[in-house]
Amino acid sequence: MTAAPGRRSSTFTRLLRHGFTDASAAERLLDSVELAPLRDDPVLLEALGATADPDLALLGLVRLLEAQPNPGARRELLDTLIAAKPLRDRLLGVLGASTALADHLTRHPEDWQALVTYESRDLHPGVEEFEAGLAGATDPVSLRVAYRRCLLSIAARDVCGTTGVAESAAELADLATATLRAALALAEEAAPEDAALCRLAVIAMGKCGGHELNYVSDVDVIFVGEAAEGADETKAIRAATRLASHMMRICSETTVEGSIWPVDANLRPEGRNGPLVRTLSSHLAYYQRWAKTWEFQALLKARPVAGDLDLGEEYVAAVQPLVWKAAERENFVADVQKMRRRVVENIPAAEVDRQLKLGPGGLRDVEFAVQLLQLVHGRADTSLRSGTTLDALKALAAGGYVGRADAAQLDEAYRFLRSMEHRIQLFRLRRTHLVPEDEAELRRIGRSLGLRADPVADLHREWRRHATVVRRLHEKLFYRPLLDAVAQLATGEARLSAEAARERLVALGYDDPASALRHLEALASGVTRKAAIQRTLLPVMLGWFADSADPDAGLLNFRKVSDALGKTPWYLRLLRDEGAAAQNLARVLSAGRLAPDLLMRAPEAVALLGDGDGGGLEPRSRAHLEQEILAAVNRADGAAQAVTAARGVRRRELFRTAAVDIVGSYGTEEQPAEADQGALVDRVGAAVSDLTAATLAGTLRAVVRDGWGEDLPTRFAIIGMGRFGGHELGYGSDADVLFVHEPRDGVEEREASQAAGKVVSEMRRLLQLPSADPPLLIDADLRPEGKSGPLVRTLTSYEAYYRRWSLTWESHALLRAAPVAGDEDLGRRFIELIDPLRYPADGLADEAVREIRRLKARMESERLPRGADPKLHAKLGPGGLSDVEWTVQLLQLRHGSAEPGLRTTRTREALAAARAAGLITDEDAAILDEAWVLATRVRNAVMLVRGRAGDTFPTDSRELAAVGRYLGYGPGHVGDMLDAYRRTARRARAVVEELFYGVAER
Repeated sequence: MTAAPGRRSSTFTRLLRHGFTDASAAERLLDSVELAPLRDDPVLLEALGATADPDLALLGLVRLLEAQPNPGARRELLDTLIAAKPLRDRLLGVLGASTALADHLTRHPEDWQALVTYESRDLHPGVEEFEAGLAGATDPVSLRVAYRRCLLSIAARDVCGTTGVAESAAELADLATATLRAALALAEEAAPEDAALCRLAVIAMGKCGGHELNYVSDVDVIFVGEAAEGADETKAIRAATRLASHMMRICSETTVEGSIWPVDANLRPEGRNGPLVRTLSSHLAYYQRWAKTWEFQALLKARPVAGDLDLGEEYVAAVQPLVWKAAERENFVADVQKMRRRVVENIPAAEVDRQLKLGPGGLRDVEFAVQLLQLVHGRADTSLRSGTTLDALKALAAGGYVGRADAAQLDEAYRFLRSMEHRIQLFRLRRTHLVPEDEAELRRIGRSLGLRADPVADLHREWRRHATVVRRLHEKLFYRPLLDAVAQLATGEARLSAEAARERLVALGYDDPASALRHLEALASGVTRKAAIQRTLLPVMLGWFADSADPDAGLLNFRKVSDALGKTPWYLRLLRDEGAAAQNLARVLSAGRLAPDLLMRAPEAVALLGDGDGGGLEPRSRAHLEQEILAAVNRADGAAQAVTAARGVRRRELFRTAAVDIVGSYGTEEQPAEADQGALVDRVGAAVSDLTAATLAGTLRAVVRDGWGEDLPTRFAIIGMGRFGGHELGYGSDADVLFVHEPRDGVEEREASQAAGKVVSEMRRLLQLPSADPPLLIDADLRPEGKSGPLVRTLTSYEAYYRRWSLTWESHALLRAAPVAGDEDLGRRFIELIDPLRYPADGLADEAVREIRRLKARMESERLPRGADPKLHAKLGPGGLSDVEWTVQLLQLRHGSAEPGLRTTRTREALAAARAAGLITDEDAAILDEAWVLATRVRNAVMLVRGRAGDTFPTDSRELAAVGRYLGYGPGHVGDMLDAYRRTARRARAVVEELFYGVAER
């Protein structure tokens, strides 16, 4: 038909005004024969313009009219459409929101009549009404047709706003219940002999069990079977399994009418590896002995829906007591949170920002938080035992377990996110939780949610706003009520009872909930700025403390730091404004004793945890440290004051080193844990060694200046030995050294030696004086003649001794010698003196090799502490530090003269050089390196956790768990850590047996 002049532009404009995006195509459709009677009807245009996608709705209407079997049917549809507003809104609303349902109506053009009725019972159908709607289905194909017809009515009420998202989700779950019953009836009809043998109950889980199903979702189920009276149990369970399998196929398989949805039974005991159907007693046996925390969390939503409902009720009644004891399990909260993190980590990187369900701030965050609180408090409060997320959230708020304002914001966010999810899935009836990127799809979703001004921009804004609310609240939800319970600021707000607060703290891992509540009260009560900021910080900090092995210590230490610094404005500003500072502090305060002890001696060091002027967590260079210490020494009045200043710098830098090590080992929300364990070890070794060297340099300067002015009568150098010389010091290591001096011109040797001796004695005294700073112990036992020899010698004396008396063990010890402080030229000449000893030109004689092996074997048998488990001794045990280091050092002694790369004091560098020189295979080198790094990490962990040095794993369970967390093992995995250590050490010992003890000569 040809439009009159001017009509096209007028219609075109009207169509654009009514929300059509392709007005030309819409105009052609309106001119079609099917719509001829309504071409100029304003009611139709108004109704189309009210839909989510007017273009899609118009196209669907034309297709539906074309599909009508005869003109009479077409006329009936058009007449009803114009006369009945409920039908008009429902039908066009569905056609504008779902191409899949438009396709269904095209295939079954009479099904539009399912939308005509407008009775009150039609507005809120339940299982009974849906069962009636499916009653005519006699096979899987007709069941699909009937299912889609029922789905059509749910979608129509949903898109028109007749029902809200919670009601729609409940209706979808009721339709799923009716469908499972119909499918099971078809399966039983196909195998009546199986049906006669058994009782089979279908338990809905997940969103179906929770009465909050999506449009397209797997329907999670568990099957429980029992023998019918007089039947053999084995045969009955086989029959039940066949029925259950057939029922699943009826729902899941694709036919000419598509599929309904997959039925997923993987939440059953043992998952897909377990039997599909179990007896009730078999279920209970599994849950009582083997079930993991997440399985009890899943059982929150268990609901009998089909088959033998009496058996289903027996199942639910039997497992419910186990569900409500789940919070008493060790590491309960950590297990649930770990499961949530694992879900997020498994999201492909390209999808994280589009994930409506699983991503940060998504639906799962709300569901996990609510379920966690239900499991903790549902033991005592039966009002919380709902499988429906929003009902449970409402009950939590009513009981004071969640703040009412927080609950209201979460409720609003959850409803919005679920509405988005429904609209996304409804379009093609496909299972997806990804927000589309196509602008037309986003426009349709936005309009369907009532965002008409700028649908795409408004949708993004609202989605991000609600996701931000969820991200902010989902953990706060757990911790905020604890503060409200003690701070007592809000009026008219239901609060946690003392018992509920205790339950929650115990679930979080607090051993002493009464003390924890006292700390929270001290931190959060009052109307001061300090209390207000701490109330803001504490919900997230409590979560970080709970993520550690010792939440009690973390909270106590935070109170101590806040008591010390709470009145200083920079401290609160640091925690509030610098994102990383608060989490870094929480990690440091709850990881063990060493770092908090160092911090408490000078709490202002907390500034290092931020990103500002404190220098952050980047370790300082040796030159920078020495410059600061020497400047402090020069300003001091006397040696004692100068060394006190140097020790203060050392304490602060030890804290910085421990903090960066802890944060790197634990990771933060922004930065994952350091994957390269060797890098963590090297960083600590370098930082502590540089710090020790700088402290010795400053102490030497202070002692010399105090006793002799600017110049000592003798040149003086300090040679680092052992781990100090190897740049591998740990937190608890002594400083192994040699002292060497050389009289200045015109100074008698006796005078020079006396001066050097006084310097050494005074340095050792000052560095060990009792004070708030940790002592630095100087160990000179590796000197010639050991403890019997003089503490300090001239270079000439060293030369004479090494020429005449040096033993093999001394050459061995000198492999780690390196100048660390004092006269650089003297230190260099000392190294030139000892190089021929430690890197002999002809290598080692066989007798010397045998002597080193004898020494090593004797050390293993004599020095291992009585009662210690050798396999877990990080220093002297098989495959420990001593094994690796002596093996590497034997290679250095034998080949150092010929291989320059071996001439290093550092174990890992020497090992890499040996591999490069072909003296050890790549595989063996990797095994030794892994063992050395792990053993070093264990020793560092023990010092960080216990506050004192140790070479074995702690026996205290909490300390052992803290070592595990430092090494990357989550709660409940201490056994895995010990097994991994033994395995690593065992492999290293096999290499040591071959390379060091000569099982196979290299």
